[in-house]
Amino acid sequence: MRRMIDFFKLFMLPLLFMALAAFTYAQSDAGKISGKVTDETGSGLIGVNILITETGGGTTTDLEGNFSLSLDAGNYILRFSYIGYSDQDANVTVRAGADVELNITMVEGVLVDEIVVIGTRAANRTNTDAPVPIDVIDVDRLTEAAPQSSINSILHYAAPSFSSNTQTISDGTDHIDPASLRGLGPDQVLVLVNGKRRHTSSLVNVNGTFGRGNVGTDLNAIPSAALGNIEVLRDGAAAQYGSDAIAGVINLRLKNTVNQLDFNISTGAHFTKNASPQKDIDGETYEISANYGIPLGNNGGFVNMTGAFNFRGWTNRMQSFSAQIFNGYNAVEWVAAQDGADLSALTMSDVQDYAQQVSHFDQTLRDEILAASTMDQLQDLLNFDATDAELAARGQTRSDYNMRVGQSQVRGGKFFANMVIPMSDNMEFYSFGGMSYRDGLSGCFYRLPHQNRTYTPAYINGFVPKINSNITDQSATMGVRGEVKGWNIDLSNVIGSNKFKFNMTETHNATMQNASPLTFDAGGHSFTQSTGNADMSKYFDDLGAIKGINVAFGAEYRYENFKVLPGSEFSYGNYDVNLNLVNSITSSDILVTDFFGRNRPSGSQCFAGFLPSNDTDARRSSVGGYGDVEFDISEEFLIGTAIRYENYSDFGSTFNYKIATRYKITPNITARAAHSTGFRAPSLHQIHFSRTSTIFVTENNVTTAQEVGVFSNNSRAASLLGIPQLKEETSQSFSLGLTIKVPDKGLRITLDGYLVNIDDRIVLTGQFAPGTNPELISIFNQAQATRAAFFANAIDTQSKGIDLVISHKMLFGESTSLSNEFAATFSETMRVGDINASPVLEAAGLVDTYFDGTSRIYLEEAVPRIKFTLNNTLNIKPVTIYLRNTYFGPTTEASNDCDGINDPTGIDCAYAGKVITDLSVGATFLENLRITIGANNLLDIYPDEADMSFQSSGRFIYSRRSPQFSFGGRYLFARIAFTLK
Repeated sequence: MRRMIDFFKLFMLPLLFMALAAFTYAQSDAGKISGKVTDETGSGLIGVNILITETGGGTTTDLEGNFSLSLDAGNYILRFSYIGYSDQDANVTVRAGADVELNITMVEGVLVDEIVVIGTRAANRTNTDAPVPIDVIDVDRLTEAAPQSSINSILHYAAPSFSSNTQTISDGTDHIDPASLRGLGPDQVLVLVNGKRRHTSSLVNVNGTFGRGNVGTDLNAIPSAALGNIEVLRDGAAAQYGSDAIAGVINLRLKNTVNQLDFNISTGAHFTKNASPQKDIDGETYEISANYGIPLGNNGGFVNMTGAFNFRGWTNRMQSFSAQIFNGYNAVEWVAAQDGADLSALTMSDVQDYAQQVSHFDQTLRDEILAASTMDQLQDLLNFDATDAELAARGQTRSDYNMRVGQSQVRGGKFFANMVIPMSDNMEFYSFGGMSYRDGLSGCFYRLPHQNRTYTPAYINGFVPKINSNITDQSATMGVRGEVKGWNIDLSNVIGSNKFKFNMTETHNATMQNASPLTFDAGGHSFTQSTGNADMSKYFDDLGAIKGINVAFGAEYRYENFKVLPGSEFSYGNYDVNLNLVNSITSSDILVTDFFGRNRPSGSQCFAGFLPSNDTDARRSSVGGYGDVEFDISEEFLIGTAIRYENYSDFGSTFNYKIATRYKITPNITARAAHSTGFRAPSLHQIHFSRTSTIFVTENNVTTAQEVGVFSNNSRAASLLGIPQLKEETSQSFSLGLTIKVPDKGLRITLDGYLVNIDDRIVLTGQFAPGTNPELISIFNQAQATRAAFFANAIDTQSKGIDLVISHKMLFGESTSLSNEFAATFSETMRVGDINASPVLEAAGLVDTYFDGTSRIYLEEAVPRIKFTLNNTLNIKPVTIYLRNTYFGPTTEASNDCDGINDPTGIDCAYAGKVITDLSVGATFLENLRITIGANNLLDIYPDEADMSFQSSGRFIYSRRSPQFSFGGRYLFARIAFTLK
């Protein structure tokens, strides 16, 4: 009941206010514009966008291309836009009570400028008119021809400034891909859906991946089949949109088509030269999606719905494990197991007797074992590497002890809907949102028989623990918008939540020995965000010396709640031999040990459950207001300004501004520039998250497992070590660009440079040891950790780069066209100035731990700083041939051994750039059936192999910390698309 009341307060009350405001507005007398939009053959075009440039309102055409609009008396410019056709403007005079007929014929265009809704609050801006760089990506076209179908992977290949890779052996990050824009962090890009803020994931990236310490938005929770296009604003926009927009904004625009069913079936798999010994073909994928829109009424209302189901199989590129698997005692256990003995109850005498039956023990060793009079002597005799002989005895090979190094398995379903209902001539109700559910399955490091964390009576050959993720994502947006006395008004509320649960299978708690279950509820986390907005805008034209001014202002209220949910006691418990939880007075005599006297680690292996001390229920709210004015000084000259004030309940307020300008040197050459300040509030996750996990660290050519606790920033441990409390990141952003169009040649060029300075950037620190401080030692012990990391405003950074996009299209008659697009990004991010360490850290000599070499490389060199993409699309109706070559630039292994200061000699830390080729061929049959076959990574290209010191005994042939692109190899796919109008 309480949750229902909370939902009502967060979501329904603002909507009641909005509905009341809409229904109480009195309409003035209006006229009507109606007509039909056709192509050059006279066929009606469905879904043509009709924009009223003065108000920002509009409608779309129906199944036959018909449309109807009711407007107050006055003069209007209607802009008709449709993908693949040139925009057309029509001047219309509306008289009260009169009907106007307007028929439009759209002409196929060589260069098409799309209307954009981000980067500006003026309703009539196109992507080339805007004073900042905006990419518009046609999702339908890409999902029709390209191998990628998820939003992350589409953007990774289509947008040169965007980077996202599937991670491996990284706990929850195996299931939600971290993403980057312009080389900045996943939490420094704001995601919108239909122009409204999207909630972030509840997952914090705390393992060894790019984006470590960041919280991103789970783009893949939305089915790509629900999208018409994606707008990528490559410029700082915090003054316009608030926190997180330091790197830019990604706006996902949902489809609004009606009376059209789009049904897609896609399948594929990896066919590669480097398949694992376990499986020749892996990474099988299946995806089924359907999109359908229904018109509501006769005035442009609609509901567009999308459902999708997908399955992605696991991949593995590990070939053979090269290090120790068995010791001498494991050989004894194997013989005893064949005899039916209880391995948990072997006595010293049993071990001596069974040792005589181990075929690969020589007679001298057998005699020494039989003569041993103490357990210490027996332990010394059996503590040797017996791997090769024992593999032969068990009829196994080293590859039988491979773990899964590749993409995780994911199965999920998604539903999304987009709805508009006209309420009156100048007001409409809108709503959109959806839900998704995903089950993920990923492997962990192999728990080998010789290790103390493997309880061999349960797993005599060791085991690979499995992380089973259950990810649920829900969102709903409702609002009203329209025109009131010449002002465009938009009142809305968005609520979204993400919940991530961890369930461990095929594992155990070694301290529980025979009593341990093999499956565990390890807990999880959730995040909820509710955002209410009130926006108003109006365009004032014919102002004499100034062509026009667009004025916008508004307010925002946001509420956030982050929770960490503890796991079951078995999932984290450290038990003694009597199955009592270990505490500070537990005698070492009753701690659980293995045969060699080594203490058993606690909790479910691979991913111990969240502790009761991790339990978090953190809340905060923020209130903001903005003003935005764009001056059309003339047809050629535009100046845009924006200011924003925001106040957070947990750390204070911030004020930001932006100024941008655009000047058309000629009708086809435009210069643009922008300067802005920005901010990013520390997420609730970064302030309050804590847990302990196993991190594998490579130093001096040695890889070791360490239990690293991520302590909350406001914890006692942080205070004792001198970790300052978190505050917001602040930024200064500068951009300068040039756009060139040559319409008669079908050519468009955009070139943009940028510089982003960020102060007090939040990172996850290096790993601190407790030292000799007794209180810290006690805190570490309670968290079951040997090391500790914290979120901190540790550094200042500078990011700079150049983005180049060249588009070219040629038409050869009515049935043939060739489109070419070249996009390139050159970027660099680096730490500047000194590390922002406290006097306590400086006095203790811990500055280099506070921000270590690994953290620097994750920030500066773990993703490609150079990326080129060349797309070629040849349409020879009904056949389409799509060719794309993408160059991913060099990266550096993220390790302290590659920090550029103390690198051991002979280690190769660099990975050279590589070109990935995608090719597909599609054909349309019977006008509504399309079949496409093709390949991602057609030539089966892999990254450079990692240096042997980073391969972790053959586990990671290719870098898992600094991947340039997926190391899955060649992927072949087939897709069937059916459209019924």
